Amino acid sequence: FDPARVELAIVTNGTLFSDAIVRFVSDHGIRFGISCDGPAHVHDRFRKTRDGSGSAWLVDRTIRLALASLDTVLVNAVYRPETLPSLPETVDYLSELGVRHIYLNADYSAAWSSDDLAAIPDCYRQVADRYVRYYLAGEPRFISLIDSKITVILREGYAPAERCRMGKGEMAFTPDGSIYPCERLVGADNHRHCIGHVDTGISLDRFACHLAPGPIKNRPCLTCKIRDYCMHWCGCSNYFATGYYNRVNEFICKSEKAAIQVAFEAFQELEQKAPYQFFDHISGRPQWNAVTSPQHI
Repeated sequence: FDPARVELAIVTNGTLFSDAIVRFVSDHGIRFGISCDGPAHVHDRFRKTRDGSGSAWLVDRTIRLALASLDTVLVNAVYRPETLPSLPETVDYLSELGVRHIYLNADYSAAWSSDDLAAIPDCYRQVADRYVRYYLAGEPRFISLIDSKITVILREGYAPAERCRMGKGEMAFTPDGSIYPCERLVGADNHRHCIGHVDTGISLDRFACHLAPGPIKNRPCLTCKIRDYCMHWCGCSNYFATGYYNRVNEFICKSEKAAIQVAFEAFQELEQKAPYQFFDHISGRPQWNAVTSPQHI
């Protein structure tokens, strides 16, 4: 394959790490990611080893070793209603370890209560405050929750090619040849999302069975003023939240609105205090700022 056009990445639970792994990912130009939900009291709530004990100490060790031996280490932190209040602490923890690429991803399938939804804006704002502080200190971190929305704001919305095209312009293939509309749905719900096979083709009926009835997709979104900046169109996130590819729920709406708002506020503050920071966001590569110091951009 052409390495200039294809990017390979692997995400691991971080419980195993070795010199052989370092050599392999380095020799093949593979981006290395680790799942870590935060410090031990956060991470161990949902990520345990087979004997039921916490895995945080293993993951912490792997992150430290990976940072010492690889050029780029990505960390994926999943947050749920129980761990949402600790999200700013998780950003602090990962940053103190030296992680510069922090991906914050919600568990869309969790039971988000009205109290949880009410806490989202303040929690996201605390993350944005840290984002600004890192920039002003000359130690920028890529934080997906903020950077992704700054990119969209600067580009005045998601481009058509960036929006979900699951089952049409986007598909996932398993080693046995099965076809799925998105890689996040591979194997989910006992393989109910499989829409075909490379030997037999695609069955659109299998895709349609996961669409909510009615002619209008996400009706409440049609009149929303920030719909162009929102990921209401993400089919797999919608499914995990509502059971349908084409229906959002209150959590997605609240989360997207809060993320857009705090990202805009962070952008405004940095434009005033440290201008000329976001050329990489316009190009769609905000991760670069976490590699290159702002003084050299």
